[in-house]
Parts: sequence; structure tokens; C-alpha cells
Amino acid sequence: MKDFPLSRRAVVGSMLAAGLAEPLASAVFEASVLPVSRSWGPPPPPVQTRSGLTDLPGVKLWYWDTLGAGEPVIFLHPGTGSGLIWGYQQAAFAQAGYRVIGYSRRGHAKSQSGDPDNPGTGADDLANLADALGIERFHLVGSAAGGFIVPDFALSFPERLITMTLACTQGGVIEPDYRARIAMLYPEGYFSMPESFRELSPTYRVAYPEGAHEWEELEKKSQSGPRRIAQASKNQLTWAAVETIATPSLIFTGAADLYMPPPLMLEYASHLANKEVAIISEAGHSVYWEQPAAFNGLILDFLSRHRGG
Repeated sequence: MKDFPLSRRAVVGSMLAAGLAEPLASAVFEASVLPVSRSWGPPPPPVQTRSGLTDLPGVKLWYWDTLGAGEPVIFLHPGTGSGLIWGYQQAAFAQAGYRVIGYSRRGHAKSQSGDPDNPGTGADDLANLADALGIERFHLVGSAAGGFIVPDFALSFPERLITMTLACTQGGVIEPDYRARIAMLYPEGYFSMPESFRELSPTYRVAYPEGAHEWEELEKKSQSGPRRIAQASKNQLTWAAVETIATPSLIFTGAADLYMPPPLMLEYASHLANKEVAIISEAGHSVYWEQPAAFNGLILDFLSRHRGG
């Protein structure tokens, strides 16, 4: 799999948002626009890790950890995934000198679901996991549903984050207008479509069906309990709350993401104080899988400029 250089291009939110709500019209960003990679292959061989169940308050969660003295990077998986999905990221980030950690949230592969009447919060589970692994400060990467936890954690434990990355995620914001426009994306029958149709781009499904099949197999393995563990946020994720986050932030999405199309991503970015913004051409919702060179390159470049922060 070949890496490709970033190109810099002005992205005008009002052009992307034609026909959508007025708040988007003023969004103008300088964003990285990455071309689609036409070179695909299987994930590289995994690096050696320590893995197992860690006993946290109210639940046991499965994790893996590459260990080492590098700054920690913790990955939060999508709702269709688990700690098993980061095959394209594990070696790349470890070889770049980071300590890399992935885990399965409640109800996902190899983790317990916990008490449904006392599900806790994703932010507290993450803080407790970091404590159990002896990690004080770290970089946090959340994809899709995993990204809902990222701003909540940043608001709850700002001293623990070096950076945060929001990848292809609606980010948990509860503003009624924002949620109403998200609902417009889902026509009748949308959620009866196969997960891979909704989360992988047409480019990827047609050009690399072997990879699409492997994604589907990982999705089948992703659940150990109910598909959705209803964990509330610790904070009310309003725009006003997001605007108080000072953590250096990277936010990006795929140009063909059906859940977080570029206009909504640009609107979210407009409320982040300290941000970098990118769009990955032709990519769908699972950029970490279908365009790993772009996903990894964006984040590693971002982290390299905040090491020791």
C-alpha cells in the first residue's frame, strides 16, 4: 500500500452546503483535501501486544496494548466495530514510536456488557481503562460512534488529553437543528440496508471487494452483547460546550460519508477552537479501513506536531 502526499486546497463551506441550513453558509475553512488511494491490500502483520480483560468499575473490557515508552494513542471504535478493527493502524502507529491501545467498549467483541441498569458513561470507562493501564495523558482517536466519547472526555478530563481526533463522526452534539439535519440523511429503509452499504464507499466496494468482505466479517464479530449499550454523556454536548474545548483537535470525514457528509463536518469544525480540518476524496464512513494511508497519514502528521504537548 502506497502513501500519497497531502494537497492543500481551500474548502468553502457555503459551496458544499448549498441548499442546507443557513448556519452552514458562513463556514469557510482551509482544509486538507486528500486524493483517493487506488492501491489496496490486506492489513500488515500485527505487532506484539499485551491483551486481555481489564477489571473496571462495573464491567470487564477487553483491550490490547503495544506497550513501550512512546506517547500513548488510544483508539475508540465505531458502533459496527470493536477493538479488533485496527489492523491497519496498530503497526503504523507503533512503528512511528507511539504506544498504541485499542479496546472494545461495553457489549462489543470480547468485552462484557455490564449492568444494563447502571451502564456508566463511555468517558468514565475510558478514564478507568487509562488508570488501569497506568496512562496519565494520551492522544485520543475516535471514529464514528467512538467519536461521540471524544468531546465528552475532553470536557470531563481536559488535563488528560494531548490531542483529540474526530474521524467521520457526528460527535454526539444534541443541538435540535443539527440533529434534524442529520435525520434528513436517513430515508425510509436506510437502516435496513447492509452495514457495509452504509459505511463503505462505492469506490471501495467495487474496487476491492476482498476488503469489503473482511470488513463485513469483522462487523459480524463486533458484538458480544446488545448492539447498543445506552451510555449517557457526562456533559450536555451543546455547541456552547464544544466551543470551550481547548485541546488541539483534528477533524475529518470522507467525501462519500453517508453519516457525516462534509457540510456537517465543516459545521462541527466551526465550533472547535483549536482545529485542523480535512476531507478524504471518495471515502465513506469507515475511512480507517478503506483509506488507511490517508487516515494514518493525517493523524500521524497531526500528532507529530503535538508530541510532548
